[in-house]
Amino acid sequence: MGLLQFPKIYSLIAVRLVLGGIILLTLRFFRIQVRNKLGRQVEAFFVILSALQFHLLFYCSRPLPNTLALGLVNIGYGFWMKGKFYLALNSLIFATLVVRCDILLLLAPLGVELLLTKSISLLQALKYCVGAALLCVGLTTLVDTIMWRRFLWPEFEVFWFNSVLNRSSEWGTHPIHWYFTSALPRMLLIAYPLSMLGVLLDRRLLFYVIPVYSFILLYSKLPHKELRFIIGSVPMFNLAAAVTASRIYNNRKKSFWKLLFLAMVGSFLVSLGCTVLTFLASYENYPSGYALKYLHKSGHLAKDTEEQWVHIDTFSAMNGISRFCEDDNLFRYSKEEGILLEDFSRRNFTYLISEHAAVGGYKCLFSVKGFSRISLQNRSPPVTLVKVPKVFVHGNLNYRDIFDRSWPGCF
Repeated sequence: MGLLQFPKIYSLIAVRLVLGGIILLTLRFFRIQVRNKLGRQVEAFFVILSALQFHLLFYCSRPLPNTLALGLVNIGYGFWMKGKFYLALNSLIFATLVVRCDILLLLAPLGVELLLTKSISLLQALKYCVGAALLCVGLTTLVDTIMWRRFLWPEFEVFWFNSVLNRSSEWGTHPIHWYFTSALPRMLLIAYPLSMLGVLLDRRLLFYVIPVYSFILLYSKLPHKELRFIIGSVPMFNLAAAVTASRIYNNRKKSFWKLLFLAMVGSFLVSLGCTVLTFLASYENYPSGYALKYLHKSGHLAKDTEEQWVHIDTFSAMNGISRFCEDDNLFRYSKEEGILLEDFSRRNFTYLISEHAAVGGYKCLFSVKGFSRISLQNRSPPVTLVKVPKVFVHGNLNYRDIFDRSWPGCF
């Protein structure tokens, strides 16, 4: 993209399209094994439930280690259902040692289950997995030592920082039950109760669900929790929910099951509505990205040869601005942290993108609204998104050229 002189944002779009396609292909691999093992009807409900969920598809194209691990976990699930247990273990070993060390919390319960059920033997597991583990450690250490210019095994450092030192809690904590009472209900929607019912209806699911529940239980002991940490559990929960949905559909002509079927269809519609609302809220959740885009369009000074420095505060950097959004032709960017508000007047920034509505030495040029909350009302539509100013763009009062043009102003 750089050689073709495209804006950097096109690189991000290309990466996300490729990554999203790869993750969907791994989901397809798992879906095919669901069809082979449980039939086309369960497969169909698996697809429907997955399509009704916002977070699974949202994370499919996000360039995060969790997303890369999701693809490997999907492959592992597929081999698991296919009965190729050593390949399943090796997929999770690669994910653990190279991409995301917390997959160990899924790998360990699965390995124990396979040993207890005599699906694998300990000697064979050592034969197939130890060599793969050593190869993975060697590969990731070699590549990252070259890239970071120091001896480095990245996932070991992550494990030490997050788990041993428990430093991840510096980014916030949640109660031990948060994954079960907040994250999973929001991610799975109707699939959450259906998945729990599925275990009762089809005992075969215990073999697949117990390691995934164990994964979340073990992860719950870590104080710092994020929804994306357990995104790899969603496909397996959707499988359990699809089995329940298929059973309800097959018995829909019986009196009691008919009520369940109607409730399930209604819940599907509610889940769809929740996903639409979440999508709309997410679309409005990155106000600083829109702010930088407008600034690039309107913020050029009369003297185009003069560099224009844009300071991006921490809030803005977390809500829509990445390096892919930058325009390096005339703008330079600073993400320096720890600058006091009163100190900005002594700094020579041309523009500020900030969460603060007023900064000394600067004038607010425009603001961008972002999602605040969902509001219910007595007219159509009954549900609306409330947006409030979230990000403010300020111009340095020493640069008079800035104020010779028309700006929307701050409201």
